[in-house]
Amino acid sequence: MDKAAGWQVVDEERARLAGVLRELTPEEWRAGSLCEGWTVHEVATHLTMAALAPNREVLAASVRARGSFNRMIHDSAVRRAALRPPETVVADVESTVGSRRLAPTTFWRDPLLDVLVHGQDIARPLGRRIVMPVDAALTALEWTWVRRFPFFPARRFRGVRLVAEDADWQRGTGLELRGPAESLLLLSTGRLVALDDVTGPGAERLVVARG
Repeated sequence: MDKAAGWQVVDEERARLAGVLRELTPEEWRAGSLCEGWTVHEVATHLTMAALAPNREVLAASVRARGSFNRMIHDSAVRRAALRPPETVVADVESTVGSRRLAPTTFWRDPLLDVLVHGQDIARPLGRRIVMPVDAALTALEWTWVRRFPFFPARRFRGVRLVAEDADWQRGTGLELRGPAESLLLLSTGRLVALDDVTGPGAERLVVARG
Protein backbone atom coordinates (compact mmCIF):
# COMPACT_ATOMS: atom_id res chain seq x y z
CA MET A 1 0.00 0.00 0.00
CA ASP A 2 1.42 3.37 -0.98
CA LYS A 3 1.11 6.66 0.91
CA ALA A 4 -1.94 7.97 -0.97
CA ALA A 5 -3.85 4.71 -0.52
CA GLY A 6 -2.82 4.59 3.13
CA TRP A 7 -4.19 8.05 3.85
CA GLN A 8 -7.42 7.17 2.08
CA VAL A 9 -7.87 4.19 4.40
CA VAL A 10 -7.09 6.39 7.41
CA ASP A 11 -9.88 8.75 6.34
CA GLU A 12 -12.32 5.88 5.79
CA GLU A 13 -11.53 4.27 9.13
CA ARG A 14 -11.77 7.56 11.01
CA ALA A 15 -15.21 8.17 9.49
CA ARG A 16 -16.30 4.62 10.27
CA LEU A 17 -15.10 4.89 13.85
CA ALA A 18 -16.95 8.18 14.31
CA GLY A 19 -20.12 6.35 13.27
CA VAL A 20 -19.51 3.66 15.88
CA LEU A 21 -18.76 6.21 18.59
CA ARG A 22 -21.92 8.14 17.80
CA GLU A 23 -24.00 5.09 18.74
CA LEU A 24 -22.36 4.40 22.12
CA THR A 25 -24.24 4.70 25.38
CA PRO A 26 -22.77 6.67 28.31
CA GLU A 27 -21.90 3.35 29.97
CA GLU A 28 -20.01 2.21 26.88
CA TRP A 29 -17.99 5.43 26.79
CA ARG A 30 -16.91 4.71 30.38
CA ALA A 31 -16.15 1.04 29.68
CA GLY A 32 -12.64 -0.35 29.67
CA SER A 33 -10.90 -0.77 26.32
CA LEU A 34 -8.36 -3.38 25.23
CA CYS A 35 -5.69 -0.90 26.36
CA GLU A 36 -5.15 -1.74 30.00
CA GLY A 37 -6.09 1.21 32.21
CA TRP A 38 -7.76 3.15 29.36
CA THR A 39 -11.47 3.77 28.92
CA VAL A 40 -13.16 3.88 25.53
CA HIS A 41 -13.46 7.65 25.98
CA GLU A 42 -9.73 8.02 26.53
CA VAL A 43 -8.75 5.84 23.57
CA ALA A 44 -11.08 7.74 21.25
CA THR A 45 -9.62 11.02 22.50
CA HIS A 46 -6.07 9.77 21.99
CA LEU A 47 -6.86 9.04 18.34
CA THR A 48 -7.52 12.73 17.69
CA MET A 49 -4.45 14.15 19.36
CA ALA A 50 -1.87 13.84 16.59
CA ALA A 51 -4.16 15.79 14.27
CA LEU A 52 -5.67 18.27 16.73
CA ALA A 53 -3.67 18.73 19.94
CA PRO A 54 -1.48 21.85 20.06
CA ASN A 55 2.24 21.12 20.21
CA ARG A 56 2.48 22.93 23.56
CA GLU A 57 0.00 20.45 25.05
CA VAL A 58 2.08 17.48 23.90
CA LEU A 59 5.29 19.14 25.12
CA ALA A 60 3.79 19.77 28.56
CA ALA A 61 2.68 16.13 28.75
CA SER A 62 6.20 15.00 27.87
CA VAL A 63 7.68 17.12 30.65
CA ARG A 64 5.20 15.77 33.20
CA ALA A 65 5.93 12.19 32.13
CA ARG A 66 9.68 12.65 32.78
CA GLY A 67 10.73 10.78 29.67
CA SER A 68 8.25 7.90 29.88
CA PHE A 69 6.61 7.53 26.46
CA ASN A 70 3.78 5.31 27.69
CA ARG A 71 3.00 7.60 30.61
CA MET A 72 3.02 10.64 28.33
CA ILE A 73 0.60 9.02 25.86
CA HIS A 74 -1.75 7.83 28.60
CA ASP A 75 -1.75 10.94 30.77
CA SER A 76 -2.19 13.34 27.85
CA ALA A 77 -5.24 11.38 26.66
CA VAL A 78 -6.72 11.25 30.17
CA ARG A 79 -6.29 15.00 30.65
CA ARG A 80 -7.78 15.85 27.27
CA ALA A 81 -10.68 13.40 27.65
CA ALA A 82 -11.64 14.96 30.97
CA LEU A 83 -12.22 18.25 29.16
CA ARG A 84 -14.03 16.86 26.12
CA PRO A 85 -17.38 15.10 26.54
CA PRO A 86 -18.27 12.22 24.20
CA GLU A 87 -20.19 14.32 21.70
CA THR A 88 -17.17 16.60 21.34
CA VAL A 89 -14.85 13.64 20.86
CA VAL A 90 -17.12 12.32 18.09
CA ALA A 91 -16.92 15.71 16.38
CA ASP A 92 -13.15 15.72 16.87
CA VAL A 93 -12.80 12.30 15.22
CA GLU A 94 -14.96 13.47 12.31
CA SER A 95 -12.85 16.60 11.94
CA THR A 96 -9.67 14.55 11.52
CA VAL A 97 -10.96 13.05 8.26
CA GLY A 98 -8.82 14.65 5.58
CA SER A 99 -6.12 15.78 8.02
CA ARG A 100 -2.56 14.88 7.10
CA ARG A 101 -0.98 16.27 10.24
CA LEU A 102 1.49 13.91 11.91
CA ALA A 103 2.86 13.80 15.42
CA PRO A 104 6.60 14.55 15.65
CA THR A 105 8.87 11.66 14.55
CA THR A 106 5.97 9.73 12.96
CA PHE A 107 5.15 8.72 9.39
CA TRP A 108 1.91 8.12 7.48
CA ARG A 109 1.86 4.46 8.47
CA ASP A 110 1.60 5.45 12.14
CA PRO A 111 -1.89 6.99 11.96
CA LEU A 112 -2.92 3.99 9.84
CA LEU A 113 -1.69 1.66 12.57
CA ASP A 114 -3.34 3.79 15.26
CA VAL A 115 -6.81 3.94 13.74
CA LEU A 116 -6.85 0.24 12.88
CA VAL A 117 -5.67 -1.02 16.26
CA HIS A 118 -7.42 1.52 18.47
CA GLY A 119 -10.64 0.95 16.56
CA GLN A 120 -10.44 -2.66 17.76
CA ASP A 121 -9.49 -1.50 21.27
CA ILE A 122 -12.82 0.31 21.35
CA ALA A 123 -15.07 -2.07 19.44
CA ARG A 124 -14.12 -5.54 20.66
CA PRO A 125 -14.77 -5.09 24.40
CA LEU A 126 -18.17 -3.63 23.54
CA GLY A 127 -19.13 -6.60 21.36
CA ARG A 128 -19.04 -4.48 18.22
CA ARG A 129 -17.28 -5.39 14.99
CA ILE A 130 -15.06 -3.26 12.79
CA VAL A 131 -13.56 -5.34 9.98
CA MET A 132 -10.09 -4.23 8.93
CA PRO A 133 -9.28 -4.08 5.20
CA VAL A 134 -6.74 -6.86 4.68
CA ASP A 135 -4.27 -4.76 2.69
CA ALA A 136 -4.35 -2.03 5.33
CA ALA A 137 -3.94 -4.54 8.15
CA LEU A 138 -0.98 -6.05 6.32
CA THR A 139 0.67 -2.64 5.81
CA ALA A 140 0.25 -1.79 9.50
CA LEU A 141 1.46 -5.24 10.54
CA GLU A 142 4.64 -4.96 8.48
CA TRP A 143 5.21 -1.45 9.83
CA THR A 144 4.90 -2.71 13.41
CA TRP A 145 7.74 -5.15 12.77
CA VAL A 146 9.91 -2.70 10.80
CA ARG A 147 9.44 0.23 13.19
CA ARG A 148 9.81 -1.96 16.29
CA PHE A 149 9.14 0.84 18.82
CA PRO A 150 7.05 0.84 20.95
CA PHE A 151 5.83 -2.77 20.62
CA PHE A 152 9.03 -4.70 19.77
CA PRO A 153 7.16 -7.70 18.29
CA ALA A 154 10.31 -9.65 17.39
CA ARG A 155 11.17 -9.72 21.09
CA ARG A 156 7.60 -10.59 22.07
CA PHE A 157 7.48 -13.49 19.59
CA ARG A 158 10.96 -14.94 20.02
CA GLY A 159 10.77 -18.60 18.96
CA VAL A 160 7.47 -18.14 17.11
CA ARG A 161 6.81 -17.74 13.37
CA LEU A 162 3.74 -15.67 12.50
CA VAL A 163 2.01 -16.60 9.24
CA ALA A 164 -0.91 -14.67 7.72
CA GLU A 165 -3.74 -16.81 6.38
CA ASP A 166 -5.18 -14.10 4.16
CA ALA A 167 -2.00 -12.54 2.74
CA ASP A 168 1.53 -13.44 1.68
CA TRP A 169 3.26 -12.47 4.93
CA GLN A 170 5.28 -14.17 7.63
CA ARG A 171 7.84 -13.13 10.22
CA GLY A 172 9.92 -14.80 12.88
CA THR A 173 11.30 -18.31 13.26
CA GLY A 174 10.14 -21.23 15.33
CA LEU A 175 6.73 -22.62 16.22
CA GLU A 176 4.06 -21.58 13.73
CA LEU A 177 1.23 -19.24 14.70
CA ARG A 178 -1.29 -18.79 11.90
CA GLY A 179 -4.21 -16.38 11.58
CA PRO A 180 -5.71 -13.38 9.76
CA ALA A 181 -3.51 -10.29 9.29
CA GLU A 182 -5.90 -8.36 11.55
CA SER A 183 -5.32 -10.79 14.41
CA LEU A 184 -1.56 -10.89 13.86
CA LEU A 185 -1.52 -7.09 13.97
CA LEU A 186 -3.37 -7.09 17.27
CA LEU A 187 -1.03 -9.70 18.73
CA SER A 188 2.03 -7.82 17.47
CA THR A 189 0.82 -4.73 19.31
CA GLY A 190 0.19 -6.61 22.55
CA ARG A 191 -3.54 -7.36 22.27
CA LEU A 192 -3.59 -10.98 23.46
CA VAL A 193 -7.35 -11.18 23.05
CA ALA A 194 -6.57 -12.04 19.42
CA LEU A 195 -5.13 -15.39 20.54
CA ASP A 196 -8.72 -16.62 20.19
CA ASP A 197 -8.42 -16.01 16.42
CA VAL A 198 -5.20 -17.91 15.68
CA THR A 199 -4.02 -21.51 15.58
CA GLY A 200 -0.83 -23.54 15.65
CA PRO A 201 1.76 -24.64 18.19
CA GLY A 202 3.04 -21.08 18.46
CA ALA A 203 -0.42 -19.96 19.57
CA GLU A 204 -0.57 -22.76 22.11
CA ARG A 205 2.78 -21.68 23.51
CA LEU A 206 1.56 -18.10 23.93
CA VAL A 207 -1.68 -19.23 25.58
CA VAL A 208 0.34 -21.19 28.14
CA ALA A 209 2.62 -18.20 28.72
CA ARG A 210 -0.38 -15.91 29.18
CA GLY A 211 -2.07 -18.31 31.59
